[in-house]
Amino acid sequence: MAGITLAQAQAQLATWLAASEAVAGSQSYEIETGNGRRKLERADAAEIRQQIEFWDARVKALTPAASGGRRRTRYVVPFG
Repeated sequence: MAGITLAQAQAQLATWLAASEAVAGSQSYEIETGNGRRKLERADAAEIRQQIEFWDARVKALTPAASGGRRRTRYVVPFG
């Protein structure tokens, strides 16, 4: 998914987390999809979980590591 920013991914994750919370507390929830509204039923819990996992992975992939980059293991081989 090219062109997705960290802020957009975080917003999507927040939306799906809210949907999960609402469906857990009642029978249905309506979500704004950008192309209209969509009603999710309790039976859609698996889809909601899948979307949360997807957007969580996107947020993690777009979030810079706390140390400023990937950790690398370096090996030193004594010479001579």
